[in-house]
Amino acid sequence: MITYILYTALAGLALLVLLPRLKTRYFFQDLSFAISSIKIAISLNTIKKRKPFYSILDGFLDKVAKHPHKKFIIFEESSYTYSQADKESNKVARALSTHAGLKEGDTVALFLGNEPHFVWLWLALTKLGCISSLLNCNIRSKSLMHCFSCCDAKFLVAGADLKQAVEEVLPTLTEQGVRVFILSEHCEVEGIESLSDKVQLTSDQPLSPQLRANVNIKSPALYIYTSGTTGLPKAAVIDHEKLWMASFFQSIAAVRSDDVLFMYLPLYHSSGFLIGLCGAIERGITVVLTRKFSASNFWNDCRKYNVTVIQYIGEIMRYLCNTPKRDNDKDHKVRLALGNGLRSDTWEDFLQRYGDICICECYGATEGNVGFVNYCGKVGAIGKENFLHKMGYKYALIKYDTEKEEPVKNSKGFCIEVPKGETGLFVGKIEKRAPFGGYAKNHQQTEKKKLRDVFVKGDLYFNSGDLLKIDKEGFLFFQDRIGDTFR
Repeated sequence: MITYILYTALAGLALLVLLPRLKTRYFFQDLSFAISSIKIAISLNTIKKRKPFYSILDGFLDKVAKHPHKKFIIFEESSYTYSQADKESNKVARALSTHAGLKEGDTVALFLGNEPHFVWLWLALTKLGCISSLLNCNIRSKSLMHCFSCCDAKFLVAGADLKQAVEEVLPTLTEQGVRVFILSEHCEVEGIESLSDKVQLTSDQPLSPQLRANVNIKSPALYIYTSGTTGLPKAAVIDHEKLWMASFFQSIAAVRSDDVLFMYLPLYHSSGFLIGLCGAIERGITVVLTRKFSASNFWNDCRKYNVTVIQYIGEIMRYLCNTPKRDNDKDHKVRLALGNGLRSDTWEDFLQRYGDICICECYGATEGNVGFVNYCGKVGAIGKENFLHKMGYKYALIKYDTEKEEPVKNSKGFCIEVPKGETGLFVGKIEKRAPFGGYAKNHQQTEKKKLRDVFVKGDLYFNSGDLLKIDKEGFLFFQDRIGDTFR
């Protein structure tokens, strides 16, 4: 009842603040976003106060109880209900607990591509109170060992198809006392243990929540690797609070409980895992999982599985637009596309060719502390300012000297905020509401992303490395990356 009263009061406040802007063409979109933000803020606040801690895993278990027979994962010719996914992950958790001795607080590196076992493993590790390190399944040798070593993992679980890649670094892993498991029923390589046979012999009964009793909202949940620069990847620390916040993006984009999400982005990265998988769990929807993106099979798969929501990053939409045109290009059920990095020209081409699909572009880095959503569908914009968002998060575009590769300072030694319409370096204030978790075992790179004494002595901001522009209507547009970085 108190939550309802608070929500009503805040929604009324949002309406009151926005009334002077009634004549603007984006009034109703702004209002809708404000109300959605209030609902999410209340939900997150409720989650923070729950005892014991309520994680994304608990959200998943609630969905299992609510609709056990609803399809959760569709993969190739197989499908798994929420209940089946729960039981499969129980078996994996028991096998890892019994044969690997895993316990709360341990870090386990997952080295496999998109397949249901990726999901079962993550759920299993979360049930044991462990931290998952999501390794890029395409890295090898030096890069593989670098990423593995970043998070102090003592366990590695790899897909059967990645056995050779594991064997290349096995001597080093053995020297470090790492337990290595592979998803197969047997393995004759000394130092690599089979896991699938052990999973088959275990019970699928629920595990005790006491196994993760000490996990809280600020506990690390994942390590997700981001390059950002031309050096070796860095392990961004993702805590349980960030897991929840990322999962709510689907709610902002108006994903419904009856939607079907097409998941072809890699699960080892933030777009696929945080926005895609965790968002799907928060919404309680069905996920069509594929090993990788295929432009030629894309729309046929959408029709086959009745897909209604797709994700994209970078040039994926351009690849789709570059495929040969067909008479049935608009014959599909896709109504919503979520992602980032869509160019204006491709945006327009995509809509013209494939029909009236709502595109919800967002902006934010894996390790970043402030993000934006283009909830109005403005072509080319990566996000839009909203008064509630500005109340909750402090950010700015500051003048930046691209030749000297440093922010421009005024006579007092502080940064200078650029006016609307001008390009500036995007920075977000690091504070309790918008923390920056940094990179595991990489103090130098963590400090490099921090800007101190930006506007006043003692303040601290996250340096996004992105040059953005905000127009007079509050829309944000990406301009460039600074230094040797790229996006």
